[in-house]
Amino acid sequence: MAAIELEKLEKGKEDKGKEPEFDAKAEWAKLTNTKSGGVYMPPARLRAMQAAASKDKASPEYQRISWDALRKSITGIVNRVNVQNIKNVVPELFQENLIRGRGLFARSIMKAQAASLPFTPVFAALVAIINTKLPQVGELVLTRLISQFRRAFKRNDKIVCNSTTMFIAHLVNQQVAHELIALQILVLLLERPTDDSIEIAVTFMREVGAFLAENSPKANASVYERFRAVLNEGSISQRVQYMIEVLMQVRKDKYKDNPIIPEGLDLVEEDEQITHEIQLEEELQVQDGLNVFKFDPNYIENEERYKAIKAEILGEGSSEEESGSEESSEEEEEEDEEAVAEKEGIEDRTETNLINLRRVIYLTIMNALNYEEAVHKLLKVQLKEGQEIELCKMIIECCSQERSYSTFYGLIGERFCKLNRVWNESFEQAFSDYYLTIHRYETNRLRNIARFFGHLLASDSISWSVLDCIKLTEEDTTASSRIFIKIMLNEMTEAMSLKTITERFKDPEVKQCCAGMFPLDNPKNTRFAINYFTSVGLGPVTEEMREYLKVRCDMHVLMDVRSANVSSYRTRPD
Repeated sequence: MAAIELEKLEKGKEDKGKEPEFDAKAEWAKLTNTKSGGVYMPPARLRAMQAAASKDKASPEYQRISWDALRKSITGIVNRVNVQNIKNVVPELFQENLIRGRGLFARSIMKAQAASLPFTPVFAALVAIINTKLPQVGELVLTRLISQFRRAFKRNDKIVCNSTTMFIAHLVNQQVAHELIALQILVLLLERPTDDSIEIAVTFMREVGAFLAENSPKANASVYERFRAVLNEGSISQRVQYMIEVLMQVRKDKYKDNPIIPEGLDLVEEDEQITHEIQLEEELQVQDGLNVFKFDPNYIENEERYKAIKAEILGEGSSEEESGSEESSEEEEEEDEEAVAEKEGIEDRTETNLINLRRVIYLTIMNALNYEEAVHKLLKVQLKEGQEIELCKMIIECCSQERSYSTFYGLIGERFCKLNRVWNESFEQAFSDYYLTIHRYETNRLRNIARFFGHLLASDSISWSVLDCIKLTEEDTTASSRIFIKIMLNEMTEAMSLKTITERFKDPEVKQCCAGMFPLDNPKNTRFAINYFTSVGLGPVTEEMREYLKVRCDMHVLMDVRSANVSSYRTRPD
C-alpha cells in the first residue's frame, strides 16, 4: 500500500512540473473578446501578449490594439484643448486617423462639451478647423448633435437640450452649420412656449443672436417679435419673463458680452469654411457603428491613404516621397486616380443638392433688407462651376413670384452683372432661355420678368445683342412673346426716354443685332412690325422701315406701270 501511495505522489509531482505552453496570441484574442472587469492581467504578461499580437498588422488583434490606442489618444487630445494650445493641438489631432476614428472624435467632443459648457467655443473652433480639411467629420458631429437635440426635446431633457443647442449655436457662428438650422430650432422652441423651452431658447439666442442679427436680420427680428408676444401673453413664470427682458437688453447692447467668435478662436478663413445644410426634420445618418471596433480587411491600404492625406494637410513627407522607390509612387498615383475616378463616377440624379441650393438662395434673398445686403450674402453661397446660371434664374424666379414688380430684384441683377463678366453672360443666357419659354408663364409673372430684363437692358447691365433672338413677325411670335416685348420696351422707355431709345436702335452695332425686330425682307413682315411698334408707343423707331416700305411700294407701282405700257404696246394694231 505504501508503494502504491508513493507512486501516486510521484505522478502528481510530474503533472505539476509540466505547465501548459503559453500562447500569447490566443490569450490576447481571448482577453479582447471578454467583457471589461475580468481577471487581472500582470503588466509584463499584457505587454508580451500585445507584442505577440502586433506582429501581423492585418490581424484582428493588432487592429483592436490600434483602435484602443486611437480612442485613448483622441479622447486625451480633446480633453486638454483650450484657447492657448488649440493651434498646437490641431496638428496632433491630424496625426491620428480621423477618418477611421471620426465616430470616436464626435463622441469624445460631444461628451467633453456637455461636461464643460464654458469651453463650447473652443470645441466649436476645433470642429471648424477639422471641417475645412475633413468635412465628413464636421458633418458627422453636426448630424449627431441635431439627432441628440431631437431625442432630448422629445424626452423633455432640459440639460441635454441646453448643452446641445449651445454647441450647435457656436457651430453656426463658425459657419460649420447653416443659420437655417438655428432658425428651425428657435421656431420649434417658441411654437408652444413653456418655462423650459423659453429658457433654452433664451440661452440659445444669446449665443447665436449676434450672428443672426448680422446675416439674417429679418428672421432675427421675427424671433424677437415672438419673444415679445410670449412676454405679453404672461403664460410663463416671472423668472423666465425676466430672462426674456435680460435678452432684450443684451440685444440693445449689441451682444458685447457674446461675440460671434471669441478672441483667439477666429482661426478659419471665411472662404475655406465648408457649411453643412442639414435640416432639423430630415432623415439623419448618425452612423453609430463608427463608435465600435470593426475588423477592416483593407486596414493597411486605408492607413497608407490616410498617411498621404495627413502629409497633404500638414505639409509633411516631401523628403520621404522623394527618397521612395518609383514603384511605390506609381502605385500611389494609380490609387489616387482610381479614387478620383470613383468620386467622379458618383452622379446625383435626384437633384437634391440643386434643390438645397435653390432653397438657400431663396431664403437669402427673402431675409435681406436691401439689395446690397442680398448681393453680399449671395456671393457667399458656395457654387460649383457652371451653377452661376442657377443663381441668376433663381433671382428671376423670385422676382416673378411677387405680386408686382420690385426694383429690388432689378438692382440685384444689375449689381451682379457689373461685378463679373461671368454673371453678365449668365443673365444674357437666361434672357434667351426665358424668351423661348415665356409662353409657359401667366400674365403677372410674365410682366415681372419682362420689367426685370427691361431694367437690365436700360442700365446696360447686359448687352443689347441678346435681342437677336427676337424675330418680330406674325409667324415667329405668340401672344405671350408680344406682351413680353411690349412690357420690356415700355420699361426701357421709362428709364431711358423715347428719344434715347430711338437713337440707340439707330446705332450700327445695335441695329445689326436687332435686325429681327425690324424686318426688311418682306413687306408683310415690315407692316406687322410697324403696326406693332406704333401700337406700343414706339412709332419713331419705325422711320427706316416706313421709308423702306414706301420705296418698295413706289418700285411696285413703277413696275406695274411699265408692265402695263409694255402690254398695251404689244396689243396695239399695226
